[in-house]
Amino acid sequence: MRKMLVTGAAGFIGANFAHHVKKAHPEDRLIVLDKLTYAGNYENLASLKDGLGYRFVKGDIKDFELVDGLFAEEGIDTVVNFAAESHVDRSILGPREFIETNIMGTFTLLEAARKNWTKTDGKRFLHVSTDEVFGSLGSTGFFTETTPYSPNSPYSASKAGSDHLVRAYHHTYGLPTLTTNCSNNYGPYQFPEKLIPLMIINALCGRPLPVYGDGANVRDWLFVEDHCKAIDAVLAKGTLGETYNVGGRNEWKNIDIVNLVCTIIDERCASDAALRELYPFKGSRKDLITFVKDRPGHDRRYAIDCTRIESELGWRVENTFDEGIRKTIDWYIEKRGWWERILSGEYANYYELQYKDRFKG
Repeated sequence: MRKMLVTGAAGFIGANFAHHVKKAHPEDRLIVLDKLTYAGNYENLASLKDGLGYRFVKGDIKDFELVDGLFAEEGIDTVVNFAAESHVDRSILGPREFIETNIMGTFTLLEAARKNWTKTDGKRFLHVSTDEVFGSLGSTGFFTETTPYSPNSPYSASKAGSDHLVRAYHHTYGLPTLTTNCSNNYGPYQFPEKLIPLMIINALCGRPLPVYGDGANVRDWLFVEDHCKAIDAVLAKGTLGETYNVGGRNEWKNIDIVNLVCTIIDERCASDAALRELYPFKGSRKDLITFVKDRPGHDRRYAIDCTRIESELGWRVENTFDEGIRKTIDWYIEKRGWWERILSGEYANYYELQYKDRFKG
């Protein structure tokens, strides 16, 4: 039985991983730490109930006293660090929070682990990072585990800094660390500011579909359930101190993603009278596509070579993009209340409403 601390688990990938752990490893003790910032939604974890196998803690990974106390109180032996500010556009407008959370927060977690893990046998500290630390690719080639870092935004620079800290703590202090660098994730619970959920929701509601530049920026897309299984494999079988790239082998131009989302939603509405009544629209939703000024430092192409995790750990992508995107669209159609609460701002009070007795006075 592992005693696992998962940080940032009220966010998109973290929430999916928390649900994966409780389904795949019900014997584990899962401790979730999340600050519940704008993208951290307690509702994502509402089906997991506090008890012997699960505990939610609202707090900041930069708070050493809190993090140190959790290590001591819970006997934490496994850390999976998802906690991060992650939206490139927001990092351009306000980089400070990205530096503080992504670098100083990771530093605090590493220090707590170093203090509490006097013996490292059986311990694991897995840091979840991004392919954006490698910068931008040309029209060919792939990022590998040995690709030099070349971040181009405050977000990717902050993640690069945290990656280097994790590596340094292994080589300097012998901390049992692992790092994963993943390609773009998509799936349930993703905050509506990101490309795929934004396009799904706007297409359903008949709103403009803003596409940066010429729409030809390329990303490698990974269904979040496959990513969770990759993290599980790295925790179980990864070589300590090493890095594993996790990709979908699934490159798409942004504009092609948007066109596909429009096509699937048009098909769904054409075949479902109730859905058509809920989201009325005449013509093709592709007519909603609006090209907007490109963002600063917009990397042209990312693509991951995930040969290492496939050959060494036996992990494979299980969902094709057609399967994954249809599952994702269906989820957002079924969970209208979830994203409506987010768009209205009501989700921000969900935790307090659930635990109002804790907030008296």
